[in-house]
Amino acid sequence: MADITTVNPATGEDIANYEYMSAQQVDKIINESHEAFLQWRETSVEERAEVIKSIGESLMKHEEELAKLMTQERGKLYEQSLQEIALCKGICDYTAANGITALADDEREVEGLKKGLVSYQPIGIIYGIQPWNFPAYQVFRYTIANLMAGNSILLKHASNVTGSGLLVEKIMHESKLPKALFRTLLIDHDQSEKVIGHEKVRGVTLTGSDTAGVIVGQQAAKVIKKTVLELGSNDAFIVLEDADIDLAVVTCAHARLYNNGETCVAAKRFVVVDSIYDEFRDRLVKEFAKYELGDPMLETSKIGPMAREDLRTKLHEQVEESVKKGATITLGGEIPAGKGAYYPATILEDVKPGQPAYEDELFGPVASLIRAKDQDDALRLANDSRYGLGGAIFSKDEDKAIRLARDYFDTGMVYINGYGLANPAMPFGGVKDSGHGREHGGFGIKEFVNIKGIHVIGAKPA
Repeated sequence: MADITTVNPATGEDIANYEYMSAQQVDKIINESHEAFLQWRETSVEERAEVIKSIGESLMKHEEELAKLMTQERGKLYEQSLQEIALCKGICDYTAANGITALADDEREVEGLKKGLVSYQPIGIIYGIQPWNFPAYQVFRYTIANLMAGNSILLKHASNVTGSGLLVEKIMHESKLPKALFRTLLIDHDQSEKVIGHEKVRGVTLTGSDTAGVIVGQQAAKVIKKTVLELGSNDAFIVLEDADIDLAVVTCAHARLYNNGETCVAAKRFVVVDSIYDEFRDRLVKEFAKYELGDPMLETSKIGPMAREDLRTKLHEQVEESVKKGATITLGGEIPAGKGAYYPATILEDVKPGQPAYEDELFGPVASLIRAKDQDDALRLANDSRYGLGGAIFSKDEDKAIRLARDYFDTGMVYINGYGLANPAMPFGGVKDSGHGREHGGFGIKEFVNIKGIHVIGAKPA
């Protein structure tokens, strides 16, 4: 019996079988990765930038193949798989163009020193544990920055997108990148803990649930290794009285239902001030109703299947539990008949503290609609969460929205009058139970480097 069997969530049919690597195979890969790092760190940042460009070129040669496989393995719409690949190419282009400057030595005038230098030196193997919802992007997000910094990369991908993880490895290996600098490990959780503990592995990055973050964070802390943790969220999108409701409705629906609702930085709670709540609710219901379920390979489909049957079961249980505790279903909320892990666009109202729809992350196409008394109450409700990844504010007064976002919204990212998954030029990451550390925006490239202070004295002590 295979250790891993990937399944098409649209049909329930098996795709492929895989076996876990042996301890000896994993150890060999780690040793080869370390040896490759010792050579890679000696290359100039200019040379690394050229290699990063070649990775982007190699990616685009496999664009259609990778997009189809991601859709097949995790059920995302094919069009959105192509968009994901375009984002990965953008990460390569941005990093190649900006990484050289970001990693340049910083010379400082320091009293008592001839000069001070701050240098950013690579540290070694960076081990990434990545989720299934964006099978390519999650990998490129940490890989490209760390390769540019001079590190080497190991990947443990989610088992249900094993094929995508191996195809990304093939893409890397067909570029100018030395092969041992990127390897995909087919391992279980016990083997993963041993990788974290390996003396030649220097840093660990995880994108996943806050539960997984606690486990991996503790494993890394025991061996004194730095982590970057991008974890769960319950992002609030605040709609104020002076919002452009047309814009807010269309954007909020897209922000909740994109990628089948399986996005960490998706809109999950809609916090709407009382004066416009009823109008917003009625129009949001009509907008959600346009998102029809269907075959993710068809252009006419607006929502594909969830990534796995068990994930759909968990989501539905969260909806049912919320209803038991007082929430009401305004739209959707029923598992459709037929094959595939489909779940309809769903809106819950009367969402209150104590309900999963209020407290937890609903990772699927379910929105929690919450009525706020006014602006201050909306901010209170938005911040009343153990999570703090992202959020949004809709208001025609842009300066006010920026001030509220900067000074009062307790999250790592805020969108003003819009929504975007990620931008290579802007930092990505959260606070509270949403984790720590940053990726993108020039910050991710320095998460796993030795920030080295060089003190040039230049004079004998008095």
